[in-house]
Amino acid sequence: MRPFKLAIIAGEASGDALALRFLAALRERLGDRPLQLSGVGDHGLPDAGLRPFFPQADIAVMGFGPVIKRLPLLLRRMEDAARGVAAFEPDLLLTIDSPDFCLRVAKKVRARAPHIPIVHWVCPSVWAWRPGRARAMAPHVDRILALLPFEPAALARLHGPETVYVGHPLLERLGEMRPSPEEQQSRDDGQRPLILVLPGSRSSEIHHLMPVFGEAVAKVAAALPGARFVLPAVPRLQSMIADAAARWPVAPEIVRGEAAKLAAFRSARAALAASGTVTLELALSGVPTVAAYRGAAWEAVLARRLVKLPSVILPNLILGRNVVPEFIQDDATAETLSRHLLDAAADGSKRQEQLAGFAEVETIMRSAGPSPAANAVEAALALVASRTRREA
Repeated sequence: MRPFKLAIIAGEASGDALALRFLAALRERLGDRPLQLSGVGDHGLPDAGLRPFFPQADIAVMGFGPVIKRLPLLLRRMEDAARGVAAFEPDLLLTIDSPDFCLRVAKKVRARAPHIPIVHWVCPSVWAWRPGRARAMAPHVDRILALLPFEPAALARLHGPETVYVGHPLLERLGEMRPSPEEQQSRDDGQRPLILVLPGSRSSEIHHLMPVFGEAVAKVAAALPGARFVLPAVPRLQSMIADAAARWPVAPEIVRGEAAKLAAFRSARAALAASGTVTLELALSGVPTVAAYRGAAWEAVLARRLVKLPSVILPNLILGRNVVPEFIQDDATAETLSRHLLDAAADGSKRQEQLAGFAEVETIMRSAGPSPAANAVEAALALVASRTRREA
């Protein structure tokens, strides 16, 4: 039996995790048919059978300065990846996230071997900024697998590649994110609530948000003397977070590791969070949230020019209306954040509006079915089958 040949290009650990889920679902779908793998990846992918073109560490770089420093190597690795894919002659090329690298590789592969079907998993945020990227992808990406339910319509509006909503990996973790009966009791305690504080996962976010978050926490603590404040720290920023928290009037409990973070989510009454994916995690966990973002003044000016959305909060975008209050730059004051955080923690209409909205978010996100990885495999194999029929 001829093996199914799959090329994977994943530029970082989160992409590797998606690739491993895809491989598990693909092997189940293929049954006895052998599978050959080649491409770029780490964190379990070589153990799963991937023959790497080069070490993923060569391209796993973030930030403007580090990218510029390593640019010659990155450009060379784009060529190496495209050459490797074309030589492998896969039935499918799956590129995952890391759009600045992956989509350039896809373009080079399309030029070298136009017959290879190309699928990109995780839609770039063209709906938020740089919308011209959608049309630019169309000639060399055959199908996009979207994590968010509004993305297919957005890509169609922007004349991008065909896009299929397959579901978000968070849906597979709801059991870890939902409270046990004991944790629900803690969540229901409005007099001694656990308040989550999530100041972001980048050093710039920590720098700009920790001072105002500390002031907001102090105001909430004065209004709710029994409140407990828990701050799950991103491992690589633990020391920076601890130094900033040491200057707060009310010290938070800093917890480390994914298990401790999820335990805090399951017991939390409300959350104060930096704008980002964490707001979707909180929505699916059923934790009413106040979101904020502060950055350098030049970043705010640039964002206002580039981002043309009524909200940057994912639950709000999914619903098409704002249920999570968000405050940007000068609007993100300690007085405003604390007032809305108290509303989120108290029994009342503001809290109930968020909880009802979060239930809608879950219903909408479940519309693709229970397994995002299995959905991704079906969408990818359907593309391969349609391309095969056209070429027959």
